[in-house]
Amino acid sequence: MSNELKIAILLPCYNEEGAVGETVIAFKAALPNATVYVYDNNSTDGTVTEAINSGAHVYKEERQGKGKVVRRMFSDVDADVYIMADGDNTYDAAAAPILLKELISNNLDMVVGTRTISLDAYPKGHILGNKLFTKLISMFFGTKLNDVFSGYRVMSKRFVKTIPIFSHGFEIETELTVHALHHSMSIKEVPTNYKSRPEGTSSKLKTFSDGAKILNFIFFLLRDVKPLQFFSTIAAISILLCLSLGLPVVAEFWRTGLVERLPTAVLSSALGVIAISCLFSGFILDNISRLRVEAKILHYLSYNSSKN
Repeated sequence: MSNELKIAILLPCYNEEGAVGETVIAFKAALPNATVYVYDNNSTDGTVTEAINSGAHVYKEERQGKGKVVRRMFSDVDADVYIMADGDNTYDAAAAPILLKELISNNLDMVVGTRTISLDAYPKGHILGNKLFTKLISMFFGTKLNDVFSGYRVMSKRFVKTIPIFSHGFEIETELTVHALHHSMSIKEVPTNYKSRPEGTSSKLKTFSDGAKILNFIFFLLRDVKPLQFFSTIAAISILLCLSLGLPVVAEFWRTGLVERLPTAVLSSALGVIAISCLFSGFILDNISRLRVEAKILHYLSYNSSKN
C-alpha cells in the first residue's frame, strides 16, 4: 500500500551536522519510496551539505523557529502522507513503516511515535517537564496521553493541509496535539525507541527558557480552545480567596457593626468582581470558540478526502 502513496518525510533542522546525514539515510532505508525533505533553519555548520550528500531535498526557512519551519514545510510539500521527525538521529526510523501502517489501516489523522526514553538519552529536566505538561493537557481534554512533545509524527494530508499553525518554536508539537484533540480528530500513540544524540551534537531545547515558552503557549491554547474551563478555574480560585478574606470581615461586622479591616473588605470585593467577570467571559468566549471550531471542522471535512 505504501508503494501507491506519495510519502513525504519532513526533517526540520538547525545545526545538525554529524546527525542529519544518518537520519536521512535511515529513513530512506526504512521507506525507500518516500521523499526526504530537509528544511534548514539558518544553520551555521555543515548541515545543508551533509543533507544534500545523503540524498535529501534541501530547502531553507530563514525565519528562526521550529514552528515557522513546520508551517513552511506543511505549506510547500504536497504528499498523501507526511512523516515528521527531528534531524538529530534520535528517533527510530525503522519504526516508520509501523506508524504508517497504523495511520492507513485505521484511517487515522495522526499517529504519534511516543518515546521510550532512558535517562542517559534525555535530560531529567526535559523528562519531568514532558510528564507535567502531558498530564496538564490530558486533564483539560479528558484523555490519557503519554508524550505530548514527541516530534515523531505520521499525519494524513487532510490534517496537514487544514491546521492553522500559530507556534513559533518548540511549541509546535503541543499545538499539533491540542488541535487534534480539540477538533476530535482520530489520533493514536505508538511506543517507539528513542536513542541518545550522536556524539559531538547537542540539543537545541533549553530546559527552563523553552519550558517557560511552552508553558505560556499551553495556557494560550487552553484559553483559546477551552475558555470556559480556563476562566472558570480562575473564577473558582478568585471565589475561594474572596470568601477566605471576606467571611471574617462579614462576621466581624455582624458582631460589632463596624468594618475595621477596610482594605481587606475592598480586596475581597474586588476578587468577587473578578470571579464574576471571569465566569461571564468564559461563557461568552466558549460560544465564540464553538463557532470557530465548527468552521474549522467544516473546512476539514470539506477537504478532498480522495487525496488522503
